[in-house]
Amino acid sequence: MTHVRNAAMALVAVLLVVAGVWASWGAAQHVLLAKGREHGTLTVAGCSEERCSGSYVPDDPGAPRRTLAIGRSVAAGPGSVIPVVVKPGTDEGVRAGWGGGLHAWLPLGGALVLAAPLVAGGLRLRRTAWSMAGAGAAVWVGAFLTL
Repeated sequence: MTHVRNAAMALVAVLLVVAGVWASWGAAQHVLLAKGREHGTLTVAGCSEERCSGSYVPDDPGAPRRTLAIGRSVAAGPGSVIPVVVKPGTDEGVRAGWGGGLHAWLPLGGALVLAAPLVAGGLRLRRTAWSMAGAGAAVWVGAFLTL
């Protein structure tokens, strides 16, 4: 019976972490694999409930200027200038740099913190659980400080 309980706890913990990676990868891939993608700066003109938009100035002087949207974050308000990477084929940007990378991995950080009690209590791997919780909290703090 112990093996079934351990297998169930491990399965739930792995599912939580995989879901965190899956949720993070949509934005993180553009920040981590930014080579060859369009880079520039976004000057925020206005924000709605979920998105901010404004004028985009590409780093490449030959590329056209246009209006670009980005997911709203607490650190972006009207007048903010944000370095961005443009998602290919869209008019949507992702915050670039350390702040953008950590912000993109926030769902994974949350998944690590949520999985830590399962690993500690269910699998009795306390050191591993503390490491997972610490890594998740480090992503949270790092994103807060870099944005």
